[in-house]
Amino acid sequence: MLRLTHNKRSSCLDQPGDQSVHEVISYEPSRLPARHYDHDTTEPISCSLKSLDELLLWKRNEASPFNVATVPLASRYPTLAKSPKKTLVSHDMMGGYLEDRFIQGAEVEMPYAFYHWKYIDIFNYFSHQMVTIPPAVWTNAAHKHGVLSIGTFITEWTGGEKICEEFLANEEAYRRAADKLVQISHCYGFDGWLINIENVLSEIAVKNTGPFLRYLTDQMHERVPSSVVIWYDSVLKNGSLNWQNELNDNNRVFFDACDGIFTNYNWTEQSLEWMKSYPGAQGRLTDIYVGVDVFARGKVVGGKFETIKALEMIRNHGFSTAIFAPGWVYECHEKTDFRQNQDKFWGLLSDYLYIHRHSSSLPFISSFCQGFGKSLYWRGQVENERSWFNLNAQEIQPLYLSESVGEKGWLKTHGCSKDAWIGGSSLMVKGMIPSGLTDVCARIFSLHVPLAARTFVSFVYKPHVDVKVSLVLKTIDVPLCTFDGTDEIPSSSVLPEALAEDNQLVKQFIQNCGQWAVDGWSTPCFLLKMTGCSLQDVCIRVSRVEGEKDVPFSCRIGEIMLMDAESLQSPPESVQGVCINDVVWQTGALSGNGHTLKLLLNATLRWQYPTHLVRHFRIHWRRLRGPDPRIPAGPLTLIGRCYSNLYRVVEQEVPAAPGLIELVVEPVTREGFIVPEPHWGRRTISYSETSAREERE
Repeated sequence: MLRLTHNKRSSCLDQPGDQSVHEVISYEPSRLPARHYDHDTTEPISCSLKSLDELLLWKRNEASPFNVATVPLASRYPTLAKSPKKTLVSHDMMGGYLEDRFIQGAEVEMPYAFYHWKYIDIFNYFSHQMVTIPPAVWTNAAHKHGVLSIGTFITEWTGGEKICEEFLANEEAYRRAADKLVQISHCYGFDGWLINIENVLSEIAVKNTGPFLRYLTDQMHERVPSSVVIWYDSVLKNGSLNWQNELNDNNRVFFDACDGIFTNYNWTEQSLEWMKSYPGAQGRLTDIYVGVDVFARGKVVGGKFETIKALEMIRNHGFSTAIFAPGWVYECHEKTDFRQNQDKFWGLLSDYLYIHRHSSSLPFISSFCQGFGKSLYWRGQVENERSWFNLNAQEIQPLYLSESVGEKGWLKTHGCSKDAWIGGSSLMVKGMIPSGLTDVCARIFSLHVPLAARTFVSFVYKPHVDVKVSLVLKTIDVPLCTFDGTDEIPSSSVLPEALAEDNQLVKQFIQNCGQWAVDGWSTPCFLLKMTGCSLQDVCIRVSRVEGEKDVPFSCRIGEIMLMDAESLQSPPESVQGVCINDVVWQTGALSGNGHTLKLLLNATLRWQYPTHLVRHFRIHWRRLRGPDPRIPAGPLTLIGRCYSNLYRVVEQEVPAAPGLIELVVEPVTREGFIVPEPHWGRRTISYSETSAREERE
């Protein structure tokens, strides 16, 4: 593939808002840094740092702007500090940086994704590369659910010894390394580090390890207030490499210098009992993350689908846990059964995991998208019919449950990609209403969302012919919201009645949405009038229509949305300051006439818009003129979706030079409301071939 680039890398400051960008196509190689952009396509990618030199030479102005997490850490109850028994998940998936390295998403038939966020406190992206920086897609998904995202700093074996001898040689050296780790975490928007030193340390190096940890922890807390630094159980205070599988006098010095310890996996119940009474653990039992290897390698308790055996022991002794490599459900089973096996794995552990309450102001919205799917949907219709994977698209995840109801009844919820309202998946609620019961009720969200005086509610679902589906909201009085993190507060159930289609609020809502009603989907709207109340639970009630026999059912939930009714009148924001830079031209396969090569545009778009107001942006392009002036301007054509104020146009075919095209940024609000076209952002780009004279010069 032949690559052509413009003659310089421009800055947004070089582009006045009322002017077109002009490109003279030349034959220079791409100047984009190879570590941050795919060599063939220029797609932005996430990457690690593989050496100490790379770490020490790291500069913020050379960081990838695409890999900066854009979702702030959401609030939840209990907070990490008050969580009674914390759960860390260490992602160890086939070396890391697989399809998830493509920041704008990838076409994958059945990817690995995590969506049981309600159960965990910390997500660790793990690989065996020295400085493992979590891909932004993982940090964004974790933050959306109030979960910390931490990277990994690892040294191993003989090569690791040499690295440690250098960066732990003295105070200046370890502070320099720690400062870079802090800067990287702060720059990319993640929340700390797992420190994993799995090699022998010299007397000098081990003497400086504790101070290194303390300095790193203090600096992380100062720059990223919610951050944590966790030590992996490996090296001892005398410098030898000897996994202890517990906290004891041999490794306590490292535990005392940071926020916690992640123990190795070969512990026994006796070691848990001993550790619970160990003086060095007193007052910090929940800072001890007892390791569980889901692959069950070595002499371990539980593992695989029997991980519950380990977790039960850990919880009974009052410790937190670090679950290592839960991707076993993906790696060691049929990929087509991934959802079923992941739901089974976490369902088996659920009795020993604390359900966290998502806490936010209105609006509260979820279409249950898990960040991947067989097609991309918008309002019940296919927008792009191909498999895709992008964790940036993952929405607030519900509780996935499987439980018995009475003697014969049952209830189960799970994600499904066969049909969706928005994104790639919907929520299936299946079960059996047993004889003797009129209904069953599935709690799908556990929340703390203060309601407005008038809260507008939208509920989208596909009903089942033999049952009635209704939305049940459980609320509490705001004065009772004195959450210390663990208490369950009695709530009151509210069954809202649907508003008529000619209700003024409904008409305004539909006008804001544009296309709304779709065959097969029910889309009722409601109004809650409540003062001083907070939403605690969202439930789906499924009731029998008639008779008393067992009634099997299966219904699909597309979206639940609650918003302040006053926000229906809010004026739209406008996209500002669209600019184009880092342009790379390519030629592709022969065009339709069989004589000329396709001309492909690659470019970075940037703009300003309040990201907390948007669900995503749609990026469009259209031909304005050229090369034949007799051909009229073309229609807007969708290029893709993005989830921040930054997008890389990749391999977009455009008309042959000379030409003039327009790139357009359309915001889609969190509620899915249409933003009028005058509020979209746009920038034109003209381009021409290099003349023979210019090439000679």
